[in-house]
Amino acid sequence: MRDRTQPVIPPEPMILQAPVRYTTEVEQVKPDEGETIARLNETFDKILRTVADDSGHAVRAVHAKAHGILEGVLRIDANLPPELAQGLFAKPGKHTVYLRLSTNAGDILPDAVSLPRGLALKVLDAEGERLPGAEGTTQDFIMVNGNVFQAPSAETFLGSLKLLAATTDRVEGLKVAASTVLRGVNRALHAVGVESTTLASLGGAPNVDPLGETYYSVTPFRYGEHIAKFSVAPVAPTLTALTGSEIDASGRPDAIRETVRSEMRDLEGTWEFRVQLCRDLDRQPVEDPTVEWSEADAPFQRVGLITVRPQDSWDAARVQAVDEEMRFSVWTGLAAHQPLGNINRARKSPYAHSAEFRQRFNGCPIHEPGARR
Repeated sequence: MRDRTQPVIPPEPMILQAPVRYTTEVEQVKPDEGETIARLNETFDKILRTVADDSGHAVRAVHAKAHGILEGVLRIDANLPPELAQGLFAKPGKHTVYLRLSTNAGDILPDAVSLPRGLALKVLDAEGERLPGAEGTTQDFIMVNGNVFQAPSAETFLGSLKLLAATTDRVEGLKVAASTVLRGVNRALHAVGVESTTLASLGGAPNVDPLGETYYSVTPFRYGEHIAKFSVAPVAPTLTALTGSEIDASGRPDAIRETVRSEMRDLEGTWEFRVQLCRDLDRQPVEDPTVEWSEADAPFQRVGLITVRPQDSWDAARVQAVDEEMRFSVWTGLAAHQPLGNINRARKSPYAHSAEFRQRFNGCPIHEPGARR
């Protein structure tokens, strides 16, 4: 027990290194990246064509199944320090946003196959110089509910993608059974402090409620004069009460969508948009997204708040407008938020390729939304 006659000495404040300044030298482009990207396109093509031919409808090559489409508002904080007042967040303001909740497979699976959750965020009316080829005036952020990527490079990721392509739209019942086993293995590893992104990506992820999850960009981006990763974290008690809660999808192929829809009818959600500035390129590398950026060295800091009022999260008109007629890409946005690193460079062509295939196969133009103020 503490001696209450002694004064309480507050802990020493954390002394952080100054954020790293962005220069083009922070990236190291590999000479064979073009060849790897071409093979990624071929593999994504196999996934896209398999699903489209089997179902008669083209979907995204990854994160094909959406569980909710939400419309909300992002309010950028006022009085941010200069290192945080960068790019989209350089000045306070209010932006309409669309949120797409998903899981990461390239085919439409029953929810009993439990996979990592994804959050795609589209911010409207993002003013400023655009990335090359970025249409419209939006800024996209794409995140998952894990803080590291499953592969250190596009070449390694290609191997995993080929495995997924070989099983796309095949032996659905076996995938459900395998997912049950993998979840058990993953729980056992978690109990002894081991996290496996590989098991999670193959169907061993906990079948959690996506509304309670914290999402991470995983890969780094330019943040105006600096370098950063992004995160969206629930802060409303109605959301944090759902953190870690699992959904029973037995016999319910769309259990996640049904659960989110039921919850969002009466729930007002708020999430913080957070930025993690790179402060040491050795501890927080740009080219290897399997390395976790320790929050002790580089904490996440709030720069805005997303608010979503109660709504129908599977409203037919919004699903058509967002899920069918829009695309999400880390390369859609401002030059101030240029994607960095090998994985991000390898995402540019396949994302565009997937959207073009969907547009062509479905006969449905894909476009960026106009201004909403």
